[in-house]
Amino acid sequence: MDNLPDLLKQNPYPGRGLALGMTPDGGRMVAVYFIMGRSRNSRNRVFVEEGQSLRIEPFDPALVSDPSLIIYHPIRALGQWLIVTNGDQTDTVYNALANGGSFESGLRTRTFEPDAPNWTPRISGLMNLQDGACRLSILKAQDEQGTRCQRHFFEYEACPGQGHFLHTYKGDGNPLPSFAGEPLCVGMPDDVEAFAIALWNSLHADNRVALCVKETPLGGGNTRTYLYNRHSNKEASCAN
Repeated sequence: MDNLPDLLKQNPYPGRGLALGMTPDGGRMVAVYFIMGRSRNSRNRVFVEEGQSLRIEPFDPALVSDPSLIIYHPIRALGQWLIVTNGDQTDTVYNALANGGSFESGLRTRTFEPDAPNWTPRISGLMNLQDGACRLSILKAQDEQGTRCQRHFFEYEACPGQGHFLHTYKGDGNPLPSFAGEPLCVGMPDDVEAFAIALWNSLHADNRVALCVKETPLGGGNTRTYLYNRHSNKEASCAN
């Protein structure tokens, strides 16, 4: 297994990333989501808790030039499910599950982001809080012109101390090179709060925008959420 903070230290621009997994004691589920940005529009964002969900808001509404790909709910809860994505496909998955569909059926209606020439992948995760199983997906451009989409789905049974990590870009560049390969197998910690601090400190200081780490007992219960925002007077906040 890779060490997630070390992976982030080695990459100045992984873009947006998510990781889902289980603590070594097998009793808690961990969900990680972060966003980074190079432009003023991308950096002008903060995470705000909304019950068990998470939403993105502009830090300064007057600076928003295009909200279409930067303002969305990255995390939503639905019964036993926790949905984590890097775009408005969070709502697509939520609606699919609520109407008797599946993670996969919802995402088969979506493609990568329409931000040529980067064609940013849509990355998504679904955590089952009852049995600890997780599903991940990445929707990528199949060609440089963005005329076709390739959809990859991955399913993992619960494994104490283990998680899987997806992010949008291999690193910085112009255009930005998309993530390639399978989700990376990463270790999950006992001390989730210390893990959250390490993740925030590992993200490139100039490019990091916000980080959310959620810790939920297997089977459901009180969730602890660790939030870090670039635009904040506090280094971090924690909510039960």
